Amino acid sequence: MEPAQEEVLFKLGLEAFWTTPLDPASILHISTWTLDNQAPQVPKDLPRAFLQRLWLLSPEARSTRCKPAPDALDNANTPGEELVYGGDTQCTVNPLDLVTAVYLSANSFLQQEITARMVQCQFAVPLVLPTIHPQQPSCFLLWPLRGVVSQWRSQSPGQITRVLEGDLASTEMPMVSCVKLGRCSVSKSWVLNRVIGGHKFLNESFLHRGMDGGQIPRRLSNGVVELGWYLPSGDPDRDIFPVPLAISNLRGDAAAHEKCLSLLCRASSVVIVFCGNLREKEKCLIASWKSIASKLMLIDLSDVEEKNEKRVVGFVAQNLEEELKLPKGSVLPGGAVSEEELADRLRETIKNMLPYQLKRVTLEAAARISVELGLSVDEGARCKKAMATVEEVLKGLDEGPDQFREKQLPLQGGLWGKLAEMEKEESKQRKAGEINLPLQKEMKNILLKLSSYRMTTAMKAFTNALCTTDKMERSYFLSWMKLKLRAMQIRQQCSPQEPSTNQQEDQQKPGNDLDSGEPENGTNDYLDDSDSFCTVSTAEEVKAEEQPVALSTFAEQHFEPDPSSLGLEHFLREMGLIFELTHISPGSRSHNVLRLPSLAADLLLYGIPLELMDGDASNIPKSWLGCVLAELKRRLPRERARTRVLTNLGVHHARNAEVLSALFGVTFTGRRSTRGVYMLALCLPDDFRKDMECDILLLVDVEGLCLPSPVKKRNTQIHDNEMATVATGLSDVLMQNIASYGDSEFVVIVNALLRTKACGYTPICQLLTQDEGLNSKLQALQLGRIAEILQTNTEERGTSNTVLAKDKSTIPCVIGPWNNISLSEPVDKEYSKAVLKLKQNLFGALKKCAAKSKASGLPEFMGRLCAVWEVVKAESFSIGLQNTEVAVAFSILCTELSQWENHFLEHMESWLKGATKTIVATKTKALEIGSKDDHLSVLKDEARVEVTTEVNKLRSKLEAYLMKDDLHKTYMETYRPNLMNNMDKLQKQVTEEIMERLESAKDCHYSSTQLRNFQTFLEQEQESKLHTLVENSKSTKILLEDIQLEEEYEAAWSNALSNFDFRPSETDDITERVTKILRENLISRGLLKHMKKLEDIGPKRTFGFKVNDEHFGYQSRVKHMFRDNNRQQRLEAHHVACNIIEECNQFVADKSSLPADFSDSYITELLENVERALRAKPMEIRSAFEVDLKVFLCSFACQDFQKLHDRYANDRDLLTFINGTKNRYLGEFIYQFRKRDQCQRVAQAFTSMVFKPTVLDYIYRPLGRHIMEEMVSQDNAQQYLSALAFNQSLLEELVVEDSFESFLEYLLSYESFRLRKIQERVVAHLSKSTILNEWRQQRLGVIVGKMAAAVDQTTEGVSGVLSDTKLLLEKVCLTVEKDGDVDVTKASLDGPLFSITTEWGRFVTCLLEALAEMRLALSHGFTQNVDVTQLLQALPTKPQDCLLHRVRGCEKQCPFCRAPCDMGEMDHEVHRALLHRPKGLLSCYNDSCSLSHTSCPRLTQDSLLNKDTEAKSLAYRDYQFLYPDWSICPEELGSQAASAYWRYMLVRFNERFAEHYEQEPAQLPEEWKKITPEEALDSLKEAFHTEQC
Repeated sequence: MEPAQEEVLFKLGLEAFWTTPLDPASILHISTWTLDNQAPQVPKDLPRAFLQRLWLLSPEARSTRCKPAPDALDNANTPGEELVYGGDTQCTVNPLDLVTAVYLSANSFLQQEITARMVQCQFAVPLVLPTIHPQQPSCFLLWPLRGVVSQWRSQSPGQITRVLEGDLASTEMPMVSCVKLGRCSVSKSWVLNRVIGGHKFLNESFLHRGMDGGQIPRRLSNGVVELGWYLPSGDPDRDIFPVPLAISNLRGDAAAHEKCLSLLCRASSVVIVFCGNLREKEKCLIASWKSIASKLMLIDLSDVEEKNEKRVVGFVAQNLEEELKLPKGSVLPGGAVSEEELADRLRETIKNMLPYQLKRVTLEAAARISVELGLSVDEGARCKKAMATVEEVLKGLDEGPDQFREKQLPLQGGLWGKLAEMEKEESKQRKAGEINLPLQKEMKNILLKLSSYRMTTAMKAFTNALCTTDKMERSYFLSWMKLKLRAMQIRQQCSPQEPSTNQQEDQQKPGNDLDSGEPENGTNDYLDDSDSFCTVSTAEEVKAEEQPVALSTFAEQHFEPDPSSLGLEHFLREMGLIFELTHISPGSRSHNVLRLPSLAADLLLYGIPLELMDGDASNIPKSWLGCVLAELKRRLPRERARTRVLTNLGVHHARNAEVLSALFGVTFTGRRSTRGVYMLALCLPDDFRKDMECDILLLVDVEGLCLPSPVKKRNTQIHDNEMATVATGLSDVLMQNIASYGDSEFVVIVNALLRTKACGYTPICQLLTQDEGLNSKLQALQLGRIAEILQTNTEERGTSNTVLAKDKSTIPCVIGPWNNISLSEPVDKEYSKAVLKLKQNLFGALKKCAAKSKASGLPEFMGRLCAVWEVVKAESFSIGLQNTEVAVAFSILCTELSQWENHFLEHMESWLKGATKTIVATKTKALEIGSKDDHLSVLKDEARVEVTTEVNKLRSKLEAYLMKDDLHKTYMETYRPNLMNNMDKLQKQVTEEIMERLESAKDCHYSSTQLRNFQTFLEQEQESKLHTLVENSKSTKILLEDIQLEEEYEAAWSNALSNFDFRPSETDDITERVTKILRENLISRGLLKHMKKLEDIGPKRTFGFKVNDEHFGYQSRVKHMFRDNNRQQRLEAHHVACNIIEECNQFVADKSSLPADFSDSYITELLENVERALRAKPMEIRSAFEVDLKVFLCSFACQDFQKLHDRYANDRDLLTFINGTKNRYLGEFIYQFRKRDQCQRVAQAFTSMVFKPTVLDYIYRPLGRHIMEEMVSQDNAQQYLSALAFNQSLLEELVVEDSFESFLEYLLSYESFRLRKIQERVVAHLSKSTILNEWRQQRLGVIVGKMAAAVDQTTEGVSGVLSDTKLLLEKVCLTVEKDGDVDVTKASLDGPLFSITTEWGRFVTCLLEALAEMRLALSHGFTQNVDVTQLLQALPTKPQDCLLHRVRGCEKQCPFCRAPCDMGEMDHEVHRALLHRPKGLLSCYNDSCSLSHTSCPRLTQDSLLNKDTEAKSLAYRDYQFLYPDWSICPEELGSQAASAYWRYMLVRFNERFAEHYEQEPAQLPEEWKKITPEEALDSLKEAFHTEQC
């Protein structure tokens, strides 16, 4: 075996079946007991799932998709393993490998069952199967195909359209074989599916790579030849092909499978080769195929392939035909077209060759060719030997079934039927007390004739074949018997006369030679039945051109059973009659007869039904059945012989056998040959035996019921009634198979139920319909009602827990494939679900039987059968076997009663709705038991009265109906108790249901109220917790993780459950439960002697635990007595006890805080903790210490646990629901926190990034000018009135300051000095004034108020969800700009930060809160000490700049002494300084060795030499030549006012100036030294006053 193949088999878990293959019995464990369709989880589940789904005819049967367990998904990717994922499922195996592996692991009989169901599902089946051993040849599977039988309706122009039937193994039909040569990108299987299905119908016969798992490389199925069929329906508008067509598909490259390819070439009508890029080797192969194939076609796909340099063949189709010398039209170009178009072309090509250009072949002939080629065929020596035995048994059958039955099966002739009729007549006379001697004599004569019977040749061969010890050979024998007899039945349906014209045409057409390549015969060759099972099955022939056959007509044309046909059941019946005859006529005993019951028991266990009642003769072979059942019992284990009976009761066209086969995977007799009651025995698996309290399920099938008999004199109506009565009387569960009964058929079923009721047997009835027609539904409802009334005394009324709301749509409808004439008809999509639903109903009914009665054994079953038969024979019924009036009358009565009850139930439902509304409108306290106004009890009393009144009305109607005529008075009186009991049951059940629903409504109302209260309470807890968390997040700026939020929520959840007021308990006593657990604990520890101590357990014990002498042994007490009077020992024990008590108290507290009701496991765990603690502290103490300690701890635990239970007991379901919603609440909690936190963070970000800069700008931008305005408005504001006044103030300040550095700075850096002085004055002013804080607080309040108003104005009248906060914030900004007269910087709004979705109200609240927090923070910051200098530097508009601008003046300085221009007007043309400075104060004029004390007006006589004179000497008086915009007036000699200031300053700092300029001090007049500061200041005032004046 190749490693890849071995890997697939191991992966699928099929390695164990290499030596012991699966057989049909395996299906009992795989499919029969399956009640649901479970998805496979691992690849080893795939074979079981495949078989389960296949037996359910599911279209998903071949799926290899597994749905692994969640914990297995992480480990799904095994290195080297190919997976295909889809959703939460995965594929690990190619579907075709799965099918191949199952076939390799199954024996031939299971392969036959699998094949039959795969064909029903329209799946392609393996024809040639490669072996897993390389040295062994592939196997041709012929045996599985022998059991596939179908019907079709061929139609050809000018030919007669007929319904044909045949098995697909031996029926002649064209076979199209498709192979692939070379590498092709086109999916051959997909194209073939499209060829078969056409445009309108989806066909998935052949697995392809577009299906689930089809992409996974094949490892096991390369070399498999699959086979599919197309069978026409006779409808020209629907049919793809006019005649049946077989299509085979070789998997893999044809060049690698020479034998299979040779087989297909020789056995096929045409071989179609899908060609890729052909090379020289492939061309030679095609040339060799052409010589052996009947017809060869090529599909050139080379255009699709990649062109490369190594390609040898690159020609078009026409060149390919010429090179290979193929007939014209043999090459179909497909490289440049799509797969759909290629399929359409191929379909039309095949269709044009039908029906005459393609020869017809059979698979049997193909099997013979495979042997010649060295392939093996699955029909080995045993199969051939069994077939020879069958031919021996059926020798003489060609003369006709009637003649064969008369010669070889004589016991089933008229004597057996006549004897049965005489026995019935004798039973009736015996019942009447009469003795008919002539009748007894006649019966003896018949027995005398029967005693001369000797086993015939056919029966000897038949029984000998069954006696073989080779079980496989016996299986083949039984299968061949079925196949041969079925073929005979098919031939028997053939029209007795064939049209002579067609026969003449057949003779004129060429012969049909399998190995010849000539064109085939006409379509009438399909009717040749000499070598084929295919037969014509209708006598009416209609030309297809004149009257096309509609599809509906085809679907309705069923083959009816033919009582004259022969089946395996007749041989088994003959075997039973042979044995029966030895008991009723001892002279006929044979030495081989005694083995027959053993054979029958073997067959029964093998799956061959046992006939309980001969429906043709209407008789039961009691002796035969008794011995067979006794043999069966002997073979079964004694403790496994409990039985239940499940009967399928339906008329002849209800396909009872097929229904049971679909449900249980068993095979009952076909519907073509016999009438009777049959039984199969199924051994239940262990789990079902426990649930249904039985070991064996006896399946009973009724065949041929109400089948019209060709023998007119036979009273079939009586026989039908007898069969139906016997089958119903045997049943524990009766499945009524409804298939549109006629009136007479319906009466038979009803009469059977009525008679078995009279006998005391009433099975549980289950209904099944096979179509959705109105008639079937009405009959199902009517039968269900009849069965319901008749079951009143034996079980609870109805199958539903509710009566007021009946569900009429629960009757399963199984539209099975047996309703399809042709295998080309698809299986109903709901078939699988319907079968599973029906099985669930049936097994549910069997479980009800277990509760209803004890299962009986096989002897009891036989006794019940005999009892029912005796009653039937003697007609011990009030209703005769030919009476139909009672059934009709009872049916009508049940219908009327159903209508009455429906009106009654509708009335009570309406009443209940009103009562429920009343309950909902009532406060919960008023509904409590024992309350002052117990409203619920009032409603219950009203309900009882209402139900009683309405049911009494029904009783009155029923009484009147029963008395209306003699028929009802006579026959209906028998069922009066049932009808009245039905009323009682109805009243009781409706009353109980109303009571329950009232209680439920009350509990629901209370629980809803409790739930709402809890939700409100929880919302409060959550809101509180959310608020705390959001505030913490706001303050800490830390983003909480989900796990932290879960911990916080857990605390809130526990707190909510602990503090919520659940309803108190009413019944449970925790002390009793605790005592029981402690008692079991002491028993397990062998402390029975301390049981009396358990009486001390109770929640009322309050005294503490004490250590006493009883806790210590005698030796221990003596040991410590002389030391410390046992004090140390007692202290040690007391210390241990205290530690244990403390730990247990904490344990009880922890459990009590959990949001759950008390559990017994709490006490068990507590006791284990005590035992563990005592083992950890070994002491010399007795067991009494342990017991007393446990009693003490349990007593105290009872108190807390009783409180816990009281809180949760009545609200246990509510608590379960609440706990179930915990995760949802947790998710909402986390979501709300995230949204609130996000909302808060966005609001804070907006406030800090947008609002705060705007607020600060609003406060500080006008602050500088405001400070300036305040300073100029104070008392000393005159100095700021003009530049002259400010200059005067500076000069005065210099005198007062008396600082050389300041004076020097004034002289040399007048601008900076002036600015510094202004800033100092501003700082000094602000330091003394409160303007700064007042201004900021006032402006802060104004702007924040406008911002808050803008937020309110923007969001006014808006609520709900805010989809994008950015839009809101932009509107707020615009409103603030408009109303606040301030510029808002909106650049920060760009980007995703502010675009969130939240609630309007919450975001507005967060925004206003953030705004308020910002105001508080800024306001608090304004109250803090501030560095005025830094503040002034940070102001957009600085007050010193404003003051400087106010006192700046002209800014021009004297070109000689740098004295500032004192002209007040800014637009003057000539500059003039009021006080010129002495020359010695400036370094630039000190050109002598000592300082000069002369000023500018005194220099007019001197010469001027500086940079402006360009190195030329110029007289001072001519200064205007250089400085025309300056006017320097000569100083008057008598004027001392202005110069006194400078003289004083020069005298004051003469030494310092000399030192600074590094010159000699100036020689100053003495009178200058006498000038005082006051005089200097006065001179300033005089000078500036004069100027101002």
